[in-house]
Amino acid sequence: MPIDEIAILNCQIHNLSQQELLEQLTQGVVVTPNIDHLMRLQKDPEFHRLYTQADYRVCDSRIIFMLCKLFYPKRHLKAQITGSDLFPAFCSYHKKNTDIKIFLLGGSEESVKTAAHNINASNGRDIVCDYYSPPFGFEQSDAESERIIQRISQSEATVLAVGVGSPKQENWIFKHKERLTNIKIHFAIGATIEFQSGSLKRSPQWMTKMGLEWLYRLCQEPKRLAKRYLIDDLPFLWLYTKQRLGLYKKPW
Repeated sequence: MPIDEIAILNCQIHNLSQQELLEQLTQGVVVTPNIDHLMRLQKDPEFHRLYTQADYRVCDSRIIFMLCKLFYPKRHLKAQITGSDLFPAFCSYHKKNTDIKIFLLGGSEESVKTAAHNINASNGRDIVCDYYSPPFGFEQSDAESERIIQRISQSEATVLAVGVGSPKQENWIFKHKERLTNIKIHFAIGATIEFQSGSLKRSPQWMTKMGLEWLYRLCQEPKRLAKRYLIDDLPFLWLYTKQRLGLYKKPW
């Protein structure tokens, strides 16, 4: 049965609750569009092409969720499903399912090791069977990507969670997923490894519910995130307004 979709600019977001997604997710690629991704989709045809190939595109942004609820009161998104919420929920959902074994790719050597330990401890088994912190620029090195592919292939993993930032993580998944024949589910999870390790803190719930998680992240990493949040992402509100007025045109 086809999944209901809601168009936000030129992205078709799947309209699922987190529980529905967990129950359906047995294979495929999961991406979590946020405002930064939606803005990149306006100017990067290759990123857009990969995004359309994802099996699940679920709303990561509270702002998108609230705008959709405001303007589509009879048919709005069921839930905001952040990668940082979805991935630990997936681990918990499958904590007794020994067919699910996860490879973590991303983070620093210390953070990915700690994240793996924390995830395994909270789920009562070694659901994370291996992990690797790739060096800077790994995606541009065929030799390094080959080493990663071999390590994943030699592990017992059936799930790959890549947290190296967008669009790097999506590009790497789609470029190499056909060779990773043991992997059934691919997650693009952004900063989730750092959250799971404790090296980065999630925003308080009240800030998340008000759509202010971006502000909390900005205060944590101002040098890295200031341009993204304060310059690159600002046109989203204007583009969304144009869509509501029937004036938005897809860039290609």
